[in-house]
Amino acid sequence: MTVVSGTIIVLMSGFLLWEALPLVQEIGILRFFTDESWHPTSNNYNLVPMILGTLLTSLGAILLATPAGILSAIFSHYYAPPFLAILYRRLVELLAGIPSVVYGFWGLVVLVPLINQLHPPGSSLLAGILILSLMILPTVTLVASSSFSSVPTSYFQSARALGLGQWGIIWGVVLPASKSGVIAGIILATGRALGETMAVLMVAGNVVQVPNSLFAPVRTLTANIALEMGYATASHRSALFVSGLMLMMVIAGLMIIVRKQWR
Repeated sequence: MTVVSGTIIVLMSGFLLWEALPLVQEIGILRFFTDESWHPTSNNYNLVPMILGTLLTSLGAILLATPAGILSAIFSHYYAPPFLAILYRRLVELLAGIPSVVYGFWGLVVLVPLINQLHPPGSSLLAGILILSLMILPTVTLVASSSFSSVPTSYFQSARALGLGQWGIIWGVVLPASKSGVIAGIILATGRALGETMAVLMVAGNVVQVPNSLFAPVRTLTANIALEMGYATASHRSALFVSGLMLMMVIAGLMIIVRKQWR
């Protein structure tokens, strides 16, 4: 399975590189970070605003969804009555199965107008963070809950024999014992946040700029590809493949950093 997965990733990366290479050879890689703006038809290819938009929306969503998801899993696993825990888990599973376009539509008609009342225009970095948080919350919750289930019963018995209370057992035994599973859930959620297209495209505003506040519109790499691939030709099309290649590099880099940090 590892060999098959690795082969697929190599083939996809090779395809993206093959499509992006003509423009990279023509203008060099630095132009994607130093050009004045993103206007491929005018030979300007600055991708920095889209890279920052992708990182800021994803990291903001992870910062919100990770503690909320872990606390949700702790509540349903150790504190909620059995009937409520089952109901809560079914609701979380339902949230995980809702298509992203539904999240985006809800965000567009409910979340964006609410943010607009605080600070126009509503379609913003904050809207992107909140909608992504809602989308990745079930992933963190379900994987964390599954990890808690795998903690041996003998750990609880030993901890109780030492006089630890419920929260002391959770904090001192369950969370350290299930750390690798919880981190795997965070990594999965990070991958979904970085790769999400439709929902973020519908609520983030899609303005190519470096955001100066949470209320500023942003465009992500995935939204950039989805918006422009339909009519892009020649070097413009190659620039979008460079966007895809950078997205893969950002995801791979974050995964390596997270794994090294928590190993």
